[in-house]
Amino acid sequence: MVLPLQTFGQVNFANAQLGDKRRTNRLVQLADSMARRPSGTLPQKFNSPKDLRAFYRLMDRDQVTHEAILASHREATWHKIKQIRGPVLILHDATELDFTNHKSLSDDMGQIGNGNRRGYIAQNSLAVNPKTRQVIGLCNQVLHHREDAPKDELTAQKRKRESRESRLWLRGADPLANSEKLVDVCDRGADTFEFLEHELASGRRFVIRASHNRAIIPGHGDQGSSDQACYLRNYAASLPPAGHWTLSVTSKVDKKVRVRKGKKKSANRRAREAKMAVSFAPVQIKPPAKKLGEHGNDPLAVWVVRVWEEDPPAGEERLEWFLITNQPVLDFEDAYQVVGWYECRWIIEEYHKGMKTGCSIESPQFTSEERLQPAIALISVVALTLLQMRDASRRWDAKKRKATEVICSDYVSVLSAWRHGQIKPDWSIHDFFYALARLGGHQNRKSDHPPGWQTIWRGWNDLQAMLCGVDAMKIVKRCGQT
Repeated sequence: MVLPLQTFGQVNFANAQLGDKRRTNRLVQLADSMARRPSGTLPQKFNSPKDLRAFYRLMDRDQVTHEAILASHREATWHKIKQIRGPVLILHDATELDFTNHKSLSDDMGQIGNGNRRGYIAQNSLAVNPKTRQVIGLCNQVLHHREDAPKDELTAQKRKRESRESRLWLRGADPLANSEKLVDVCDRGADTFEFLEHELASGRRFVIRASHNRAIIPGHGDQGSSDQACYLRNYAASLPPAGHWTLSVTSKVDKKVRVRKGKKKSANRRAREAKMAVSFAPVQIKPPAKKLGEHGNDPLAVWVVRVWEEDPPAGEERLEWFLITNQPVLDFEDAYQVVGWYECRWIIEEYHKGMKTGCSIESPQFTSEERLQPAIALISVVALTLLQMRDASRRWDAKKRKATEVICSDYVSVLSAWRHGQIKPDWSIHDFFYALARLGGHQNRKSDHPPGWQTIWRGWNDLQAMLCGVDAMKIVKRCGQT
């Protein structure tokens, strides 16, 4: 028997425990509506006033919480993870959600930015298939309030404070299964001795970009000697390359200027083919002399992997990363695999752009955190559809699969009319994605790289504006003012 395909809402929220089955059914329906039109404000997501009122009523129920909505999606994500052979990456990172303009919530929100803004620090844990780089789902989300730390707070007091921001890495990873199938991937913010010790005891594998030049002992066990104590970066930089490969580096234009060692430096980068090298070694990380987190005093046995660009062009900053992992690294293939895992970390940054730029997650107007937080959970899950649209455009069947299976037919009609002067309801997801890129400025030439997310967001925002224009014209026609 062939089972009917499930909708986005059914896959992610059919098992939501909201105290009443009718509420769950309503959540499924609203999630499907939002997934078809993920952009814009809530009235733009639900262009039916009836659906918008239903959404507000649902968010107003005490049983509809951030955790209740996220738990159902998390269950669906774990089910997908179990179907995948091989490792699954869990990408961890935080982003700020700015609700400063929500005056009724300003007293309840924490500090963000330079301290003058109010909102949440959202710590997200995103599951990704490293082979296909396709997004699987959201494994966890923590909405954190940054509190004012006491001016006279002692180090020991800060170490024990529950709201300490460095605990976010532990809180984000705590609900994850203790399985070697999962690989936690984190940027430099996670490089704390407390979190490294936690990860070694978790049963999972991890790759963390080193932030500190920590004191280490080269080697593991009997191989190491306290007499050989040195520093991680210095030691890794002294190791000979174990292998090479060529990396295509895309151009980057950034208006911000970084200041490093007293000198201003532009973040602009030219496209190039970079010759990369990698080295590795087992080491033991010594506990810091000043204890900032809650951890033991034993050295941590890990591997350090250094990846760098040999002979960068004049005027270009060298590409270089120092990675810490508990994945055994015995040869070039092992090191290259670890580097590949870390290279997937940018996907969560694109997810955060999707949450804020693509889905306008900071736009809902609620007067209480209890109503705002479940809305954040729902929009965070819907934001995955934008990444999944990109993934769908790269699948082997992208040129045959209808775009309307992934995106709302209104979007397909408007974009195809712009591109070809006529509506093409049978457009493929490949046609839709590359037309969207064209709208964002991509030329779609054979020599061009695949469109980047900045281009896609520009196209998506323009398409949303076009769709709003179409909706406005419908209203004008109904009023008889053509």
